[in-house]
Formats: sequence, structure tokens, C-alpha cells
Amino acid sequence: MASLAHVSVGLAAGKLRGRTWASMLIYPALALLPDADVVAFAFHIPYSDQFGHRGASHSLAFAALISVSSLAAFRGGFGRAATVFAVVASHPLLDMLTDGGLGCAVFWPFTAERFFFPWRPIPVAPIGAGMFSLRGASVLAVEFVATLPLIGWSLIKSRSGFRQAQPDRVH
Repeated sequence: MASLAHVSVGLAAGKLRGRTWASMLIYPALALLPDADVVAFAFHIPYSDQFGHRGASHSLAFAALISVSSLAAFRGGFGRAATVFAVVASHPLLDMLTDGGLGCAVFWPFTAERFFFPWRPIPVAPIGAGMFSLRGASVLAVEFVATLPLIGWSLIKSRSGFRQAQPDRVH
């Protein structure tokens, strides 16, 4: 996956959470977070390893860990934590719809087995410099067309535009 779908989910969550500048930046970043595991390649950790690409960081446990961490790091309570979980968990679920790779370890640490959905309509993106190829451009084009409605909806300016974040009130 070329990441446009991940970003579109984050943008939609940002809009739903109040469309502040912070939410429109943080939620797309959280949607991309599981792919930080590509750093494993620099440490010669194999793709197929539980800590390789689409391994532990593509699990529901990882999404839960990030969600619980958000409770400590940010105000917003359960609603924000649930949104964080949904956004991070959406990443492996979308990756499981791709037509390549080794699948995602969504149930790690209970099992390192990797899974795909039976229906896999999204073309897998080449990793690294391969994105700067005809295949990479093709994958980007498919994702752009598929995610354009969600990205458009997320970015359409409402009457009030972006609002300023309001500090949580203590009662």
C-alpha cells in the first residue's frame, strides 16, 4: 500500500475529532505509525521476522498500546483513546487487503502468523526506491482514485474552517 489510504483514514478521524490543525496532523501520522517498522531493514531484521515489516507493529496489541499511551500523553479520555486505537488498527486491516507481501501479524503476541483477508483488491506498493518506478506510480494512481472521496470530504472546509483546540475544562 502506498500510504494514501492510511493518510485518508487519519484525515477523516481528524475531521471527526474536531478538525483542529493538531488533529489533522496527528491522526494521519498515527495511521502511518505501524510502517515505522521498515527501520528493521536497516538492522538486517528479515521481513518475515515477528519484528520485521508487517510484524508486531501491525498488530491489534500495538494499536492498543499506542491507544493506552495516548491516555497518558494527551487529554481527551476514552473517546480520543478509542479514536487512536481505530486509526492505528486500520493500518494492518488495510494492509491485509493488499495483493502482496507476507500478510500482517494482527494477533501478535499470541501468534506470529500473518494474515490476509480473502478479498485483496489493493495493489501492494514496492518498498523503498521501487516506489519511484512505473509500478509505484501505478499503485499511487489506484490509491489516489480510491481515496479521493474520503480525502476530499476530510479537507472540505466547513463553515467554521479549522477551529482552535479548546483546553479541557475541569469541573
